[in-house]
Amino acid sequence: MFAICNLAIVPLRAESNDRSELVSQVLFGEHFKILEQTTNWAKIKLAFDGYEGWVDNKQFQLISEEQYQAISNSAAILNADLIEYITTPNNFLIPIPIGSSLSFLDFPEINTAQFAFEGVKICGIKPKSELIKTAFMYLNAPYLWGGKTPFGIDCSGFTQMVYKLNGYSILRDASQQATQGEALSFIEESEPGDLAFFDNEEGKIIHVGMIMENNYIIHAHGKVRIDRLDHLGIYNVDTGRHSHNLRVIKKIV
Repeated sequence: MFAICNLAIVPLRAESNDRSELVSQVLFGEHFKILEQTTNWAKIKLAFDGYEGWVDNKQFQLISEEQYQAISNSAAILNADLIEYITTPNNFLIPIPIGSSLSFLDFPEINTAQFAFEGVKICGIKPKSELIKTAFMYLNAPYLWGGKTPFGIDCSGFTQMVYKLNGYSILRDASQQATQGEALSFIEESEPGDLAFFDNEEGKIIHVGMIMENNYIIHAHGKVRIDRLDHLGIYNVDTGRHSHNLRVIKKIV
């Protein structure tokens, strides 16, 4: 079975109940495969990054395998504004966050609700120089474990969405993203838009941020913020202490 998210932001949970951990979010227009289903819940696999989790059966629209493939093979069209509105023929408004997928709106057999969008769209691969500009759109967004929107976002959700809005596909979690790209030996080799990864005492990757010019880094820690980056890690400009231990820097594009 296959489906598409027809609501603004749907929680993706670790287990099949409302109290389970939020592992990610499904944004408007994202499509996915249903791996298994219970009376109230469905375990899904997102088409974009292969991420798996559980969603409420009431929070998606079923589509056929052919329709799933049609969306997968079409150009990715995303909402480019922090918040925009989907309209319906009876003038209902659905607010959707930046990065929501709009590709399915061009398929009448899928867009049965006749959703319409008149906001700013983004499509295609952008120059690497655009990454930091996009990152600034999330500045001061509150930290939310599993979040993917300006209303709440985690460190890897932040980097994934910034890359997605510029036409690049990276994995969901920091530990997964750390397996991608080319490792750099020194901070001095990095460019704005490269990703820096940080580990804990056990050596597990637990955090990711995006490198800026002049040894600054933008990352989600309490909120999306800008701090200093040195060979030890992230130096928090508010506390005057290092908050994260640098493990590796990766050039993704």
